[in-house]
Amino acid sequence: MQEMNSERHAVQPEHVMDNSKSLHDELLHYLRAYLVGDMLQEGDRIPERELCERLGVSRTPLREALKVLASDGLVELLPNRGARVRQITPEELCEVFEVLQGFEMLAGQLSCERITDGEIAEIEKLHYRMYSAYMRRDLPDYFECNQAIHAAILASTRNTTLIEAHSRFATRVERARYHANRTKRRDRWSEAMREHEQILEALQKRDKENLPILLGQHLGNKCKAILDELVEGTEAPSTR
Repeated sequence: MQEMNSERHAVQPEHVMDNSKSLHDELLHYLRAYLVGDMLQEGDRIPERELCERLGVSRTPLREALKVLASDGLVELLPNRGARVRQITPEELCEVFEVLQGFEMLAGQLSCERITDGEIAEIEKLHYRMYSAYMRRDLPDYFECNQAIHAAILASTRNTTLIEAHSRFATRVERARYHANRTKRRDRWSEAMREHEQILEALQKRDKENLPILLGQHLGNKCKAILDELVEGTEAPSTR
């Protein structure tokens, strides 16, 4: 698996090889980054042979990892024809974001009641690192920090059921959320950065009335940006 560490930087530079992980976990980690990033478009086939050669693994563990990603909603398995990047419909996208909004609004309320000063300090560090990535227009690093902030807020709730349920649904729209930050027409990236400033301020104040509202609005705006991008994608002439 030594090749995996060197190749990872071509997909998501922020990811670092974790030698404590099993082969299965490391494959999942790599493939998630590969699918969320810019390597493939929705509907594209997963190049299994190429990935096996690149990562130095056989097709068996790769296909086992793809099965997990299929259950997570990231890929679609094709009978006797491998797998492809799963296309998400606008209807499914809206449904998932409605569920996520409920989860994150509840997380905001619980976090204000249970978060420690140390946890807030760590979120502040992530926020300023995210702002630095935004100024550099470093989308991979920005997205990693963004996800880590939301995960830290969820973790501070001390509610394992909420955290696990959120993760199951968030995975299905992770790729769409990543690409929505590149929307130029509405400058969604700048808008999201301003929203995170407000979220951090409410968290610092432990404002359990406004933080849930801000988190819900943040996800609602993200969903709209993704829908706008999907519409633009269907209207634009194909270049593939």
